[in-house]
Amino acid sequence: MAAVGIIGASGFTGAELLRLCAAHPDLDVVVATGDSQAGTAVADLYPSLAAHYGDLTFAEVDDTTADGCDVVFLGLPHGASQALVPDLASRVGHVIDLAADFRLRDAALYPEWYDEPHTAPGLLVDFAYGLPELYRPSIVGAPLIAVPGCYPTATSLALAPFVWGGHVEPSALVVDAASGVSGAGRPPKPHTTFCAVDEDYSAYGLVGHRHTPEMEQAVGTRADGSVVDHVSILFTP
Repeated sequence: MAAVGIIGASGFTGAELLRLCAAHPDLDVVVATGDSQAGTAVADLYPSLAAHYGDLTFAEVDDTTADGCDVVFLGLPHGASQALVPDLASRVGHVIDLAADFRLRDAALYPEWYDEPHTAPGLLVDFAYGLPELYRPSIVGAPLIAVPGCYPTATSLALAPFVWGGHVEPSALVVDAASGVSGAGRPPKPHTTFCAVDEDYSAYGLVGHRHTPEMEQAVGTRADGSVVDHVSILFTP
């Protein structure tokens, strides 16, 4: 049984991860952090998980959070994982980041698409891109894994076979994709309330959505590591 730590477990992503871990026979969540919910029982925030996490409470992150963990998942806002991974990578067998902090191999893309430089660029090449349908051999046993974003997952699974097989022109790809508002996170926002989104459908992040370079990287990188030249995606989310 692998001891699991989840740093950033109080958001929607963390909730889903807690649910998946509860259903896995070989995983035991021993610590779950959520600074805004520190001291709150997991069962109180997520009643549906009470049977599995009745005695577990959310903790604050500190230097001892990862002690005794075999695997640590990071479900933090963008940028936060960069500060934690260098230390965790030397202490924990497997670190799995659910944010975008280590998905892109080229550090120069972060200031362009995420508005700030990467603070641990030397680790980018050490992360396996965690899309098992396409990159399973590089993921199995990998100590560092970057979980793909929602749009890149859907786009890569749909387009990669055609691009890798040379069946479509890679420089003129068009992606029109839709996501539910839960992708905006747990904090309430006026434009994601029920009254604002019920029976509605709208575009956002046009001409420059930050998932674009990740999609181009995944679609343009074959399972053997070879690169497809001139991959360009016009993305409308």
